[in-house]
Amino acid sequence: MVTITRKRPSVAAAEPMGFFTDTTVCIGCKACEVACKNWNQLPATHGGVSEMSGDSYDNTRKLDGTHWRHVKFIEQFTAPYEGRWLMMSDVCKHCVKAGCIEVCPTGAIIRTEFDTVVIQSDVCNGCRACIAGCPFGVIDMNAISGTAQKCTLCYDRLGVGLEPACSKACPTDSIQFGTITELRARAQKRVRQLQAQGVKAQLYGDDPNGPLGGLNSFYLLVDKPEVYGLPTHPMLPSRHLKRSGALSVATAAVLGVLALVGVRKRRMEEKEGVMNV
Repeated sequence: MVTITRKRPSVAAAEPMGFFTDTTVCIGCKACEVACKNWNQLPATHGGVSEMSGDSYDNTRKLDGTHWRHVKFIEQFTAPYEGRWLMMSDVCKHCVKAGCIEVCPTGAIIRTEFDTVVIQSDVCNGCRACIAGCPFGVIDMNAISGTAQKCTLCYDRLGVGLEPACSKACPTDSIQFGTITELRARAQKRVRQLQAQGVKAQLYGDDPNGPLGGLNSFYLLVDKPEVYGLPTHPMLPSRHLKRSGALSVATAAVLGVLALVGVRKRRMEEKEGVMNV
């Protein structure tokens, strides 16, 4: 597995790169999952013998420290042959404002010259703060390395001019790789095309003025984000600091008042005891 020890200062800052995932053309083949596992040398679960989840064809179940790609299968049927399948290849969002970077105490999580987010395994101390700090539930522990891991957007491949393994393997171009500027233009054109056909298409995470400053891995959806397991309003951990700080101050004030009342009561009892003597 490739280990990145630091951001390379010799490489000039590149234009932000990322993924645009068009879920309308995903066929659920899981070629992206296989390519990701293969390139990044990620271990198989239980030696490759896993129990069936019973949840449609989704046996990967979720993103974690050894599954950096996850194809979701969402069945929407009211009766046999009456409904539709929604499929989406999920991955780290490489947020422009990343919660994992915000909470990492060791500086193990860095932003690369491609504006992607990478965890340095040799610096990670396994504290799990990033797991709680990610609003998308992307990061998890790799039991073999003992560190938190996730998609690197194939940083090692980008460094030598290669496309990430997952998008390279995608047979329908559901996963598209390129500069964020180009991908946003392409995605908006695709949305207009689908809407003209009566499809309720929308983009998720493409707005640089939206939550987290936009996502460098964004999606075209045909239903509400929560249907795909995506939060409607993802937030940074620091967004809670003002409220939690106010609560802490209020709690401290209440405890202070209670302490003063307790001290005064005790002194009054001591005074009454002396007078009775």
